[in-house]
Amino acid sequence: MTTSNAQTAPVLPGMKFEDLNLDKRLLNAITDIGFTACTPIQAETLPFTLACQDLIGQAQTGTGKTAAFLITAIQSLLETPIPASERFASEPRVLALAPTRELAMQIAKDAEQLCGYTGHKVVTVVGGMNYDKQRDQLQNDVVDILVATPGRLIDFLGSQDVFLDQLDILILDEADRMLDMGFIPDVKRIIRKCTSKEDRQTLLFSATFNQDVLNLASMWTRNAEFVEIEPEQKTAERVQQTVYLVGEDEKLPVLVNYLKHPEVEKAIVFANRRDQCRDLDEDLRNQGVKVALMSGEIAQNKRLKTLDQFKRGEIQVLVATDVAGRGIHVDGVTHVFNYNLPEQAEDYVHRIGRTGRAGKRGVSISFASEDDSFSLPAIEKYISQKLATTVPDEELMAALPNPPISRRRGRRRPPAGGRGAPRSRRY
Repeated sequence: MTTSNAQTAPVLPGMKFEDLNLDKRLLNAITDIGFTACTPIQAETLPFTLACQDLIGQAQTGTGKTAAFLITAIQSLLETPIPASERFASEPRVLALAPTRELAMQIAKDAEQLCGYTGHKVVTVVGGMNYDKQRDQLQNDVVDILVATPGRLIDFLGSQDVFLDQLDILILDEADRMLDMGFIPDVKRIIRKCTSKEDRQTLLFSATFNQDVLNLASMWTRNAEFVEIEPEQKTAERVQQTVYLVGEDEKLPVLVNYLKHPEVEKAIVFANRRDQCRDLDEDLRNQGVKVALMSGEIAQNKRLKTLDQFKRGEIQVLVATDVAGRGIHVDGVTHVFNYNLPEQAEDYVHRIGRTGRAGKRGVSISFASEDDSFSLPAIEKYISQKLATTVPDEELMAALPNPPISRRRGRRRPPAGGRGAPRSRRY
């Protein structure tokens, strides 16, 4: 994809961060984190963004785009310091907007690491966490970098606990996901409160760019450079991918029996909707699996506790929606299961990208029934490869020790041999 003003960034082969004339304090933090050579998205964007140009970047999750925009922001703060006597609380200089709490908190964590030697203050405002604590930080602290989700930021703008008219840099991450989640009206309201685009630098990143996203980008940026990073392979080379052709009522037995394999140490199971995730969490718990639910309806403090338990191995399986799954950055995930094939092909890439990280190998198992196998051709076209399809081995089809829980609302077919007594549930 190209735009009329797209240019080729002056990329040096094997460009290193020390080649970019960064402030020594920022460079020390980058070294501490363990970064040496730039990733392709960093090498192609930083020469533009460090020169204060607006930028529209297309890159998949996990390519290093977060570090690219944060390095730009922190270097700008270091190059244009404002005396403490002229700084006031509630007036951030950098705003990074993200569609989900998990992503916002990951950005903030990365920002704090990169500010390790600079002394800049990073504040996060997201829904599902202590409102009063966030408000106190905005009211009482001089904020350099504000990381926010749209809904909670709208709340604080409405109560005049934060002002965006002194903003130097606006960062919009995962713009395609904001569009999908219906956040664009909120984002438009937020941008109207920001410094005008002529007086700020705007960096917009997205994994995909349809015409709607491009139209928004053109409204919010000024003479932006366009950089597109196409991964050499859209799915990780280190992930073994298999699709099981199964009936809808065969998915649960195959999943539970597969989870008993000793090599399945940490697994994430993806389903397309929250109600499917709730049902699946209950079904797995009923079979004795150490499982926890990760979706937008779970309180943020509980999600953080769950992630910590997952990292420590106290929980074997996380059941997640696509939105929640993007915030799961845990090394050592051995398996990803697609209980349903995703409706959007790019979500398949995001899902299986949770495994095969940090140089390790991973396994992706997808279930394709009559209901969702129609998604398979679009996924194969998107990833430019044919997925191996097979029928599960007999041992994976073995009957479960506990009968599956039947649903009164008919979301899932009853097990063979009768419906059984309906179980009362509240939704």
